[in-house]
Amino acid sequence: MNSNKIKVSVRNLVEFIYRSGDLDSSYNSISRAQEGTKIHQMLQKSIKTQYQDNERAKFYTELHLKHEFTYDNLNFLLEGRADGILVQDEIVTVMEIKSTNKDLILLEPDYNFLHWAQAKCYGYMYALENSLTTIEIELIYCHVESLEVKNFTRTYSIHELEEFLEEIMSKYIHWANFTSNWISTRDSSIVDLKFPFDGYRKGQRDLAINVYRTIKEGKKLYAQAPTGIGKTMSTCFPSIKALGEGAGDRIFYLTAKTITRTVAEQSLSILREKGLRLKSTTITAKEKICFEESCECNPEHCEYAKGHYDRVNEALFNILENEDCYSREIIERYSKEYIVCPFEFSLDLTLWSDMVICDYNYVFDPRVYLKRFFMESKEEYIFLVDEAHNLVDRGREMFSAQVSKEPILNLKRKLKGVEPKIYKQLNKINSYMIKLRNQFENKVNYTLTEEPKELIKLSKDFTEECDIYLAKNDEKEFHEELLEVYFEFLTLLRISEFYNEEYVSYVEKEGQNIKLKLFCLNPREMIKNTLKKGRAAIFFSATLSPIQYFKELLGGEEGDYSLKLKSPFPSKNRSVIIGENINTRYNYRELTYDTIVSYIYNLKVAYEGNYIIFFPSYSYMFQVYNKYIEAYPEDYVIIQSATMGEEAREEFLRFFYDKDKTVIAFCVLGGIFSEGIDLVGDALKGTLIVGVGLPQLCFERELIQRYFNKHNNLGFHYAYTFPGINKVIQGAGRVIRTEEDKGIICLLDDRYSSDLYRKIIPEEWIPYAEVSSIEELQIAVSEFKEKSMD
Repeated sequence: MNSNKIKVSVRNLVEFIYRSGDLDSSYNSISRAQEGTKIHQMLQKSIKTQYQDNERAKFYTELHLKHEFTYDNLNFLLEGRADGILVQDEIVTVMEIKSTNKDLILLEPDYNFLHWAQAKCYGYMYALENSLTTIEIELIYCHVESLEVKNFTRTYSIHELEEFLEEIMSKYIHWANFTSNWISTRDSSIVDLKFPFDGYRKGQRDLAINVYRTIKEGKKLYAQAPTGIGKTMSTCFPSIKALGEGAGDRIFYLTAKTITRTVAEQSLSILREKGLRLKSTTITAKEKICFEESCECNPEHCEYAKGHYDRVNEALFNILENEDCYSREIIERYSKEYIVCPFEFSLDLTLWSDMVICDYNYVFDPRVYLKRFFMESKEEYIFLVDEAHNLVDRGREMFSAQVSKEPILNLKRKLKGVEPKIYKQLNKINSYMIKLRNQFENKVNYTLTEEPKELIKLSKDFTEECDIYLAKNDEKEFHEELLEVYFEFLTLLRISEFYNEEYVSYVEKEGQNIKLKLFCLNPREMIKNTLKKGRAAIFFSATLSPIQYFKELLGGEEGDYSLKLKSPFPSKNRSVIIGENINTRYNYRELTYDTIVSYIYNLKVAYEGNYIIFFPSYSYMFQVYNKYIEAYPEDYVIIQSATMGEEAREEFLRFFYDKDKTVIAFCVLGGIFSEGIDLVGDALKGTLIVGVGLPQLCFERELIQRYFNKHNNLGFHYAYTFPGINKVIQGAGRVIRTEEDKGIICLLDDRYSSDLYRKIIPEEWIPYAEVSSIEELQIAVSEFKEKSMD
């Protein structure tokens, strides 16, 4: 939304103006989108083949079109992609391809007004650009089962198409006027906006300046900014300033956890108190914000889906006129008032927002990313990626897919004699999986030499049969189970489109069950390709160490920036103590239990207060926990469970604020209590971290190690060391949250004294105290207490 031009895609414009009726996200609409892509590609290829030997004909597919014009004193940029354009003997035909389950005999030319509307816009844009007086518009309907095609063709003059576009604009203009007025209001407020605090914290100004420069230059920045610098404000403020100067159209604030979304909202609230006018939408996951337990967007089951499109534009205009912050609570309030789906309502609001606060997957995940922004639109997006250290493994997860044999076998049994065609396809897939299981009988895990092309072919056949059956909307007792397997294979097909040398296919046996996974070893290219859809990206976290590792795996290129800032807190308030006499490697752990118990108890006695003790695994944690409560039953000890909901988590944290108790909490490193929580003041006096945080040994980590050994001979570090040290830094970061906080970080492992770990741990931790006995620990704590009192 540049201040002098309103950008809108053809699809978004047409659908927004002419939409009506029910919201239906049941199988039919989802399937049609999936099937539509395949049918588009099939027909485009067929038409291209038909005309490839014709010298007088040219056929273009997915041709990007744009039209800049003025309407009612406003400047517009209209853009989109035409499915196909055929130029033959001076006759130009714009083709719009649609898949359908409807019997083609029943289709009339005016079956769907939106289809003509979209194609006529493309026709007008192409005719105008190429100085044509007339142009043909052809709608091509393809039946998803029979693949039969039915065509409707109409010829329009440039004047007829121009009048049609003016009709659309006459309906859209009051929305456009709102947008134009809003941009003026927003940009004026940004010009006058000052940094909201009296001064910058140490390092905060450096971060803000680098963020601003990176956005203006259209590059990427990888910033390690320790706790206390004020990362959220240091990235939001300069991004908003750049937005107001036209160096960007929209900001995406991307997070991995709900708590960091709240921090972003709070930062915007502070800026609004200082005069900022900025519209922001926070996207809440569908299953969390849905008013119905079943989360089923079907007009037959949900009052908010029935007639949703008849009411949603009124709801939109009302909320846009009266609110700037579209948080979950506000979205839910308006959704209930207007009886519209809160999730779809929030997605609509993103189109009118200057900042979108959401999970990584709405931008990066190829299965669920926001197509309204990343398919047709070509805006200048600014990506702010918070807690960016999480994106490496999240990226691998988003770009991978797997299928298991057991659900296939169970579903096959239920369909026998009921749905013979689907049963037949499932039987073929099941046989393929049995063949895989028998291929290496003595191995639990093994990799395939290449992409499983046979399974990909079987998956296509299976999903096509499912499309035919599910289109009938005949819900039987196995319906949900069928949908789960169906979408699992759709995901496999989607990810297979990206398969390259950065992937590996592997099989894992679990008794008689096996799973086959297309595993993304390096998400670099996928992330980089997504970032190309925007203008600039800022990756920031307290733990991006070493930065070159993250820069490489998160799509960094030559010319991109990196920044490593020091902690703004006084070094005298923090003590780092290394227990160098402890070997926590797996084979030696049993020998460490009593020593760790002694360290915990004596640390608590020497520097009294609440502590979190982090362990590399649940089993290790429970062993030491049992030893500790046996030795010191009078101490108040709590322990993290493997399954803790939101309420249990909050209750766990409340113990730290009970002034009548001194709490020792046993937790797992990398879990829910090792990042994203603030225990300020006396709530937490220290943390003791057992081990160096290495991820658990597993087959996927071995595959990552092999891959990077081939590429840079740093396989172990990329698979284990670097992810591990970032978990350690995150856990240690719970101790010092404000300038007044004082505390101890105790690291128990002899490896911290090695040259390698001296290079990759935070600089402000050095020099640290190295101890090899309880007596030396007590001396180190005593020296810290004396220093921190100065």
